[in-house]
Amino acid sequence: TDNSVNTPNWENELEELSNRMQEPVNLNVATREQLEQFPFLSDIQIEHLLAYIYIHGQMKTIYELQLVEEMDRQTIQYLLPFVCIKAINNEPAFRWKSLLKSAAKYGKNELLTRFDIPFYRRKGYEHTYLGPSVYNSVKYSFRYSDRLYAGVVAEKDAGEPFGALHNRYGYDYYSFYLLLKNCGRLKALAVGNYRLSFGQGLVISTDYLMGKTIYASSFNNRSGGIKKHSSTDEYNYFRGVAATVSLAKDWDMSGFYSHRSLDGVITDGAITSIYKTGLHRSQKEADKKNLFTMQLTGGNVSYQHNRIRLGITGIYYLFNRPYEPELTGYSKYNLHGNNFYNLGIDYAYRWHRFSFQGETAIGKQGWASLNRLQYSPVQNTQIMLIHRFYSYNYWAMFAHSFGEGSTTQNEQGYYIGMETSPFAYWKFFASFDLFSFPWKKYRVNKPSRGTDGLLQATFTPRSYLSMYLKYRYKRKERDWTGSKGTLTLPIFHHQLRYRLNYSLGDVLSSRTTLDYNHFHSQDRAASKGYQVTQMISSQLPWARLFADVQGSYFFTDDYDSRVYVSEKGLLYTFYTPSFQGRGFRCAVRLRYEPNEHWMFITKFGETVYLDRNEIGSGNDLIFGNKKADVQMQLRIKF
Repeated sequence: TDNSVNTPNWENELEELSNRMQEPVNLNVATREQLEQFPFLSDIQIEHLLAYIYIHGQMKTIYELQLVEEMDRQTIQYLLPFVCIKAINNEPAFRWKSLLKSAAKYGKNELLTRFDIPFYRRKGYEHTYLGPSVYNSVKYSFRYSDRLYAGVVAEKDAGEPFGALHNRYGYDYYSFYLLLKNCGRLKALAVGNYRLSFGQGLVISTDYLMGKTIYASSFNNRSGGIKKHSSTDEYNYFRGVAATVSLAKDWDMSGFYSHRSLDGVITDGAITSIYKTGLHRSQKEADKKNLFTMQLTGGNVSYQHNRIRLGITGIYYLFNRPYEPELTGYSKYNLHGNNFYNLGIDYAYRWHRFSFQGETAIGKQGWASLNRLQYSPVQNTQIMLIHRFYSYNYWAMFAHSFGEGSTTQNEQGYYIGMETSPFAYWKFFASFDLFSFPWKKYRVNKPSRGTDGLLQATFTPRSYLSMYLKYRYKRKERDWTGSKGTLTLPIFHHQLRYRLNYSLGDVLSSRTTLDYNHFHSQDRAASKGYQVTQMISSQLPWARLFADVQGSYFFTDDYDSRVYVSEKGLLYTFYTPSFQGRGFRCAVRLRYEPNEHWMFITKFGETVYLDRNEIGSGNDLIFGNKKADVQMQLRIKF
């Protein structure tokens, strides 16, 4: 079955990059902070780019990027859509009156609405779910340059009532945000819903990270500070006010306050669990809605001068009821009580081709530290070393950082990654991670350890042709229950992927993907899975119509050998469901843009299973072996 509930919400990140394409950064006045928002730029490349403009003066053309030391062809290709070159004159000092006047005159509006209509019926709609099976969201956003953002988001998930019962005010979820940036000494001001990220994320980070990603350069984890929350994610955000002020040339200070209601379960006056899905389809789910409140306050002070950066981040948060979850087994050392805090110091230093950054944090109990060293011995080669230590009893509710596990708790490890392009057309990436869990984990009843290795070779002989081969090996431990009782045994997971990309100008492009999974444990039969996916995209030259057609065949022995298939989704979304069993998946996506104001996207998808007569379980059970739906999205710019 689809596992899309656990798909990370990328809306904010994709929307920000999309905004940046519409409002490119002028390199002649770009600040370090603006360049750091591009994860594919390394610290060394940013340093050389700023130095080039400082020494040679304003750039006259975008082609001058080729003259900047350390800038390779691939990075320039990534950068081009987001930057521009404009001559600059001495800008007048910032005035609030002129900002509001210009915003009223030149601001851009966008209205976006989405409908998902399923052609199947889940068991929950017979007696349990309270609303129709249609999903709908509406977003309105206003943007002026990169200085002023405002917007409203409303969403109703499939199965939630609209304008009735617990949603008598229409939608199930409403969100409002206002963000001002770079207004004199005021570097950022957020009112409404916002996100925060400082240091390496050991104290606070609501950004989505790619984890142990394939590109070493995207390990340039840089704190985003204060950002708007404009997505439909109903959990990972703060609600209140946040601001960053420039105290002096090298000093910035941020402060924030949040007050919001959360979903959960309350037993005998205490919070026993926090509910994070944002789904309120049944009476049971609706009874968990907004049961308690959480207040949070904190701040960050940062100093940056030439090659050195230092920062201190602290947060304090409390619930209006005691938080007393059941703490047994692997969750024994999780926190409980009314009020909590985290305090972290982050640091970074650059020296020639070396870059060092890290953060060390403490909480009400335990501590955590993450340190990374990056070295570029020659151009087009990067080596990354990361050590992390997250004690078994460290608890930070809003932390999000590098690791094997999903939380910054109960983990220590050493990671080494290397990316190099020694020959024309070739790029190689290799990484190895040695990790251990000092305390029990889910499905592991004792301390355990594991390894994770990855190799990838990418070959790009022409601008229109590229391919890669990737192999990943992972060894972990897991509890198995058998005739001799419960044993903790190692499990081995091998993954192999080949992908071929081909494009014929803007008219036609093709992507072929082959996956093979091999999963086994000691003394047990292996389970295998594979999939083959073909995608073809084309643009009709005589019409502003773009089409993507994708088909997949998958065959897996069980859940452990499941495969993931990525598809082009609607605007600002990714869709990467997992499949197990045997079957087909097809998807057709059409995008029509009659002019610069209107855009309409429709996507039809169908999954057919060949090895079962029903899909899913519980309230999500679908009677039959087919699952089809259509998604529609309309965007209006004015």
